[in-house]
Amino acid sequence: MTDYAKVSYWLESCGDDLTPRESLDGSIDVDVAILGAGYTGLWTAYYLQQQDPSLSIAIVEREIVGFGASGRNGAWCTSGFGAGPSLLTKRYSVQVATAVHDAMVDTVAEVGRVCEAEGIDAQFQRDGEFLLARGPHQIDALDSVMREYDQIGRGDFCRRMNATEASEFLNVQGIAGAVHQPASAAIHPGRLVRGLARVVESRGARIFERTSAIKYTEGVNPILHTDNGDVRAKVVVLAGESYLSEFPKLHRQVMPVYSLIVLTEPLSGSQLEEINWTHRSVVHSASLLVDYLSRTADGRILFGGRGAPYHWGSKIRPEFDNHEPTHQRLRETFTEWFPQLGEMKFTHAWGGSVGVPRDWMPTMTYDRATGIASSRGYTGEGVAATNLGGRVLADQIVGADTERVKFPMVGHHSRNWEIEPLRWIATRYLQTAAIKVDQKGARTGKARTGRSIAERLIGH
Repeated sequence: MTDYAKVSYWLESCGDDLTPRESLDGSIDVDVAILGAGYTGLWTAYYLQQQDPSLSIAIVEREIVGFGASGRNGAWCTSGFGAGPSLLTKRYSVQVATAVHDAMVDTVAEVGRVCEAEGIDAQFQRDGEFLLARGPHQIDALDSVMREYDQIGRGDFCRRMNATEASEFLNVQGIAGAVHQPASAAIHPGRLVRGLARVVESRGARIFERTSAIKYTEGVNPILHTDNGDVRAKVVVLAGESYLSEFPKLHRQVMPVYSLIVLTEPLSGSQLEEINWTHRSVVHSASLLVDYLSRTADGRILFGGRGAPYHWGSKIRPEFDNHEPTHQRLRETFTEWFPQLGEMKFTHAWGGSVGVPRDWMPTMTYDRATGIASSRGYTGEGVAATNLGGRVLADQIVGADTERVKFPMVGHHSRNWEIEPLRWIATRYLQTAAIKVDQKGARTGKARTGRSIAERLIGH
């Protein structure tokens, strides 16, 4: 049997016995069948129970609660959204972009509220989000962010810092400026997902682990077919994020993109003071190739990033969770950021896939004709967005007419990703091009032009 404690530091340190719950044993009938015991599935169950406690709910999970991205992520509960303010403004309107932004800020607060109300010790700490420029070539990116928020009437949401102010907030080598926003929080992902599972179980939901969904049948009475029996329902919720790409009908709807993480040993109080990381703001730079950092409650520093190779056919395999060249690059980059710490010991390294839609827009949808609901495509920003997705799906399923169900991602259907080999060629090219663009900026000190294919497609 899989040693689930080795999947990530978050599962290892969540405080739970990770022995799998019972598997499904034969076919059953319920009101709502949910595929996936991660954030999306559990939040959907939670809010359905809030709105209609009489509903019978079954959650089917291939492995254990939190095995996927919900138990492997970078600990960011961010107000960010896959489609940012400028993209939402371009596609829809300023009003839509502002409404989605405000909803996401409120969503971070909602996650914290639920943790407190339900006694989930997720180590939720809302110290904000810190976007920094490591070198003059990234300054323009900070200014662009400030303009984005000005354009949607939220110019006071962010605080722009010069190099001196930024280094006093976080002492990073080569820091040239920063933007800080107060909405985002750091969490313990494993404690959140495992705690949420206990809450929905205590209210009657059944979670079947080590049960693989094989396919689903649409219709007035939809069915989730598993290797251990059928779950017949009135509504089937597909909440598998990147793993949904394994279903033929959704194979090209979400692309699994691997994101990898390394984690240090706990830093001493004096070490944290030396780098001015006494708060728990989550951190990233303005590089094109995504990086992300967070600080655990016990003083460890997490450094994550993209760059692991895309795999032909959008395959997801356990062996892809570790890619030593990428993990080593992350360790070396950490040292470049914090040379004053000297040689640090890294205790953990892991990875996993995130679901990326073709147009970067998450989907939150329920079709009564087919009986299928789904929230997916968070592009790696799902810790808070899944909460919004769960509330939206619950509203749609029970027929609640809320402002949430009017958002543009409700009923949205992304265009499909290209077929292979075009998908493999394009993705590998963009990964390589992003690295070269970042390296050129660091070498020359010149800002990105925004004209390259990589910048236009990745920068979205």
